[in-house]
Amino acid sequence: MVNRELVDLIRSELRGQADPVRAAGAQAYMKSAMPSLGVRVPDVRRLTAAAARHYPLASADQLRATVLELWRSAGFREERYAAIDLTAGRLVAADLQMLPVYEEIIRQGAWWDFADGVAGRICALLQAHRPEMTAVILGWSTDPDFWIRRASLTAQLKAKAGTDPELLRRVIEANLADPEFFIRKAIGWALREYAKTAPEWVADFVAGHEGSLSPLSRREALKNLAK
Repeated sequence: MVNRELVDLIRSELRGQADPVRAAGAQAYMKSAMPSLGVRVPDVRRLTAAAARHYPLASADQLRATVLELWRSAGFREERYAAIDLTAGRLVAADLQMLPVYEEIIRQGAWWDFADGVAGRICALLQAHRPEMTAVILGWSTDPDFWIRRASLTAQLKAKAGTDPELLRRVIEANLADPEFFIRKAIGWALREYAKTAPEWVADFVAGHEGSLSPLSRREALKNLAK
């Protein structure tokens, strides 16, 4: 089921572009126990797309199997970026069976680059399967794993006019008391993005939660409004 040729080509191409000096800096910046190859993210995206054109994925099932193989057996951070990049195509854009894959990436990756890397994919699933995904996102908003809770907050970053403001309100309110930096940053980020579409809603939300929004969340939320 796994597209082994694709996995092998991606790994070969990544190693061919390795930069040991940049790798050391990237690993330190990401505070990562997993080593880096020092390949820039745009280059990972480019070579992954080229490899997928060379060895096309035959089905959604094969894509899932290939992504999980590359993710689970990764020895370098860029291999995990490539696994996420493979999910970008229309083949699985509205496929609910991808949800466990994204959840595994968030829980096992347990860092902002992986969690945020699948935020747009989760947003697409929410737009395509509103009732089912709304229930999932609400459940995630109170999960013990704060990376899953962060994912509930970032799930509508790209929704624009398709944002469900009631869902946004509920996931934010569920996390207002959390002192975790990555949660507070995500709250502000979610509000800041929605302010581009509904500035009055965001202004009213911030005003109505003046005593509970952290200074970080409030500052981020109001950046676009201040302009």
